[in-house]
Amino acid sequence: MARSAEDLKRLWLDALAHEKRVSPHTLRAYGDDLERFLAFQNTHIGRQPDEGVLAALTPADFRAFITARRNEGLGPRGVQRALAAIRSFFGHLTRENILANPAARAIRTPRIARSLPRPLTERDAARAIEQAGSNDIAWIAARDAALLTLLYGVGLRISEALSLKRGDVPLGRTLNIVGKGRKERSVPVLEIVSEAIDAYAAQIPFPVRADSPLFLSRRGKAMSPREAQALMQRLRGALGLPESATPHALRHSFATHVLAGGGDLRSVQELLGHAALTTTQTYTEVETSRLRDIYTKAHPRAR
Repeated sequence: MARSAEDLKRLWLDALAHEKRVSPHTLRAYGDDLERFLAFQNTHIGRQPDEGVLAALTPADFRAFITARRNEGLGPRGVQRALAAIRSFFGHLTRENILANPAARAIRTPRIARSLPRPLTERDAARAIEQAGSNDIAWIAARDAALLTLLYGVGLRISEALSLKRGDVPLGRTLNIVGKGRKERSVPVLEIVSEAIDAYAAQIPFPVRADSPLFLSRRGKAMSPREAQALMQRLRGALGLPESATPHALRHSFATHVLAGGGDLRSVQELLGHAALTTTQTYTEVETSRLRDIYTKAHPRAR
């Protein structure tokens, strides 16, 4: 008896979670994308998808789904992610010798215009850290200043910063981080970063163990990325910073300012944990754009 698409979906999600170890966010997003795909095919073909139906799908069936999603307002990035989920699903079915259907690979992925990172200036990064440390509650002020100092001083992703444990303090001269794709890297820690983290850790008002999260919410629970985003939102309002001033912008600022100070691409790639050098090269475009603006304003023949 042919297995239902829902049964195959559960097997695929289990494999993603336990073998591929994808993040909960990716798992949820991929699951939602495949759910929409299967629901569409149910209507499009007129029957519940099972092994036989999935094996017989043609490129036209996949294109019909993408067209429907675009008509619903899904942008290029959303289409790209949906195709990635569908291809991952069919790739899993092939590897498990359940069925083979190469039609999903025949669909072209939409091209996405690459946007440049938008870092803060050195002055605005310093202002944000200073303002973060002005909260009326002393330990919250120390926490917020420590978090932003860490993001800007080490170039961590917000998820990486919030994954630190109390037992990681004191940080030492280097910090081992497990980033995207479970890729490990070692990053140097500036003295000013260590001092900010130590000052915060000494003021934590809750009993903590070595395996407790380092960054805590007001109620003593693990601080969430949403709280970090809310912090930057408050700072944008207080300091008149642009909408692009987010926690991730501090990582952009780290990379841009290191390159501007003479750092080489390969080193910055390692510091950021980028899998491909081309990702890091976008920061050189930011610096080139900045220099072009300076040149245009300063050169007498440009006026």
